[in-house]
Amino acid sequence: MTTTATESAARSRIPAVPGAPLLELRDLVMHFNVKGEGMLIRANNKVRAVDGVSLTLGEGETIGLVGESGCGKSTTGRLITRLLQPTAGQILYRGHDIAKLSEPKLRPYRRELQLIFQDPYSSLNPRHTVGTIIGTALRVHDLVPKGEELPRVRELLDIVGLNPEHYNRYPHEFSGGQRQRIGIARALAVKPKVIVADEPVSALDVSIQAQVMNLLEDLRKEFGIAFIFIAHDLGVVRHFCDSVAVMYLGRIVEQGARDVVYGAPQHPYTQALLSAVPDLGVARGTPPKARIRLSGDVPSPINPPSGCRFRTRCWKAEDICAQVEPKLERKADGLLSACHFAAPPAGSLTAQVD
Repeated sequence: MTTTATESAARSRIPAVPGAPLLELRDLVMHFNVKGEGMLIRANNKVRAVDGVSLTLGEGETIGLVGESGCGKSTTGRLITRLLQPTAGQILYRGHDIAKLSEPKLRPYRRELQLIFQDPYSSLNPRHTVGTIIGTALRVHDLVPKGEELPRVRELLDIVGLNPEHYNRYPHEFSGGQRQRIGIARALAVKPKVIVADEPVSALDVSIQAQVMNLLEDLRKEFGIAFIFIAHDLGVVRHFCDSVAVMYLGRIVEQGARDVVYGAPQHPYTQALLSAVPDLGVARGTPPKARIRLSGDVPSPINPPSGCRFRTRCWKAEDICAQVEPKLERKADGLLSACHFAAPPAGSLTAQVD
């Protein structure tokens, strides 16, 4: 009996465990070994890129993952899509743990969990045409009958705002914004339920960023895709995401609904990040907000500080911060914050990112 592409696609969908969220991370850990002298791996030298991250993503929801460079955001995204195998912890998709699955068993999950890379040029094979790049995903997952990929490729190019007739062009023949649209089309080809967008607009011109963000918003509404949106730009995150998780040195230090995190953050690190956002109110004649300037650099993830990892740069730090690591606990308005002295700022920070 011949199996049609539609039947094959329907069977590849992952049945959900009753009551399980779409995606859940439980104490996710990713440590990288550091080589010492003579290229030997030292047992005690490990880069603690991700060190106990827990997140829950619902159907059609978007979570913004923010923080300074090197905090572990991109590594978390690659763990979710299983481009990396975690050192420890669980990655539960519809209640099924995929953290340790072998490559053959991962294939149906690959279709459900897709990644949009930060650099649209290096993520596309320069030797392949756009039609081949997008069509490969269709063939691998048996989503269309053999030899009938072209109409679907053209449809996907049209969906992301590109000329369907350009399927036979190579990546170098497109602009940066167009290449990112190709990357989006490739992710969209397999009809994913979750897309991890790893700073998808940071490498683009400002005028193009808005176009790509509007495209992602349209796709989210039309297809009900859930997003893990990794970004530095807090203004973009506020525009696109339902909730926000703030990372520092491999751990989430604050998490909550978008308006709560932006309006009344309780962790000092979140307050410092928001204070660094350009205040557009100044152009309208309102007094500028006070800037919180952090002293020192981010500590090494090989040897993070004891207790609270942010304490070496925090103006609220006391002895207990070095002795006891704060837990991510629920505060006012459902906000989760990991700070012994968590408290909202004296004034609202909302106006700074409008």
